[in-house]
Amino acid sequence: MSSPARSAPTDEPLQRAAWRALLAAAAAARGAPAEPESGLAGAGAPVPLGRPDSNAWLVPGAAGWSVAPGVPAAVRAMLELYAPVCAPADERPLTIAHLGQSLDGWIATESGDSYYVTGPDNVVHLHRLRALCDAVVVGAGTIASDDPLLTVRHVEGDSPLRVVIDPRRRLGTDRRVFAADAPTVLIYGDDAPCGRAHGDAEIVALPLRAGRLDLEALLAELRERGCRAVFVEGGGATVSSFVEADLLDRLQIAIAPLLTGTGRPGLSLRARDRIAECLRPTHRVFTMGGDVLFDCDLRAPSHSAPGAASGELNRVV
Repeated sequence: MSSPARSAPTDEPLQRAAWRALLAAAAAARGAPAEPESGLAGAGAPVPLGRPDSNAWLVPGAAGWSVAPGVPAAVRAMLELYAPVCAPADERPLTIAHLGQSLDGWIATESGDSYYVTGPDNVVHLHRLRALCDAVVVGAGTIASDDPLLTVRHVEGDSPLRVVIDPRRRLGTDRRVFAADAPTVLIYGDDAPCGRAHGDAEIVALPLRAGRLDLEALLAELRERGCRAVFVEGGGATVSSFVEADLLDRLQIAIAPLLTGTGRPGLSLRARDRIAECLRPTHRVFTMGGDVLFDCDLRAPSHSAPGAASGELNRVV
């Protein structure tokens, strides 16, 4: 997990305006009117989304929203990072996953301690993803070890539908996610024990495939509920299952300047014999405080090998 959020940046009015534009873009993708409040005063304030005006920050395109050329430099990275999450969905929800890990590849220590692998800026990022998406999905292991609320608290925006995958219904009702802070759905396998309530959560049985929950059925269930975007927040086993099922549109991995020695792994995927067989996704790189975020587009053409060396060297921070 990540550490608590830090104080607001000095360019808070610009950040607030950009964030409200993103919230409006996500709402527009759901079919709601796209009229954000800028949070800024004067003639230089951003105009509603999509108008052919030099003050527009986000404009519609074939694949969703794109960032306009005249956006202030202070908020361009924010808009570029989150604009793809605001795209409309087709037959199934746009699905994005995130993991935070140490330099040596662990998301928690061997004892399960994950407070805090990544830094405070990454916690704000997680809350932004929750606010932009309609559902946040976690596995039972994350609920058992971290007891998260999964609500939006560090940024402006509504809390998403909380979806807990617990195929065997082994979680107790005392977990915080089952309280009435936000709507919650507990997903279990259709061969698991049923008939009892689980706090304030709605109970939904879905089919199993080879002993594991059918994730395609899960996304279909969420689409039926009107979910345009789904955020798979953890843990490592759950995110790995979505990757292996080829159901992720984007995968984000935040790497923290931390060495744990050993611990609990993040991604655990099917082994490949040769590097040429491995996935090398198209990606962008962002910094968040001391962490480095790889934002991978799993629907873009992948590369089987790196390109020719250019000798170019850039210092990021």
